[in-house]
Amino acid sequence: MRTSFFFFILFLYLLPVKDFAQADSSVVANAIDVVKKEKTDSVTKKPHTPRGAAIRSAILPGWGQVYNKKIWKVPIVYGALGVSGGIFLYNLKNYKDTRFAYKVKYNMRVNGTDSSLYSHIRPELKPLSEESLRFYRNQFRQDIDYSALVFILLWGLNVVDATVDAHLRTFDVSRDLSLQIKTGYSEMAGTNGLSLVLKVR
Repeated sequence: MRTSFFFFILFLYLLPVKDFAQADSSVVANAIDVVKKEKTDSVTKKPHTPRGAAIRSAILPGWGQVYNKKIWKVPIVYGALGVSGGIFLYNLKNYKDTRFAYKVKYNMRVNGTDSSLYSHIRPELKPLSEESLRFYRNQFRQDIDYSALVFILLWGLNVVDATVDAHLRTFDVSRDLSLQIKTGYSEMAGTNGLSLVLKVR
């Protein structure tokens, strides 16, 4: 009787310990699952880097801005590149037309005969002299170079914007900044006034 009572008390005593052990093992198992999930997430999900933004923008304009979650910049990027590309094509077309007109008029003057190609000259270029056509041809050729250079510069600015934006992604813009302007007594200066306080964390 005494022995069975002893085992009964021991059973009641060890029952909560068993439950706690089971609870502890479930907590440990949950913690292990969380750590495993974080490891797999960190392996599968690549970190946001300025280099990634720069490479994406260099490959395709606006891709770096989308990567930085600044989609509103994409129309600006394509607007700038579209305008400069349009100016390039405009200059290229006019250069080809003036060059063709100059060649035809030059050959007509040198050979002294009418050319069948004269009818293919644009009507607004027919009254112009050879000198004028040569001047316009050279001017459009120069404008082609400038518009191509502007296009390349705008593409580069798109890459720079994406890179800088990715660098500033973690920049703190909250009101609780380290650098603050405070009024009152300054212990360092020993006077009252306006102080610029920098908190080092």
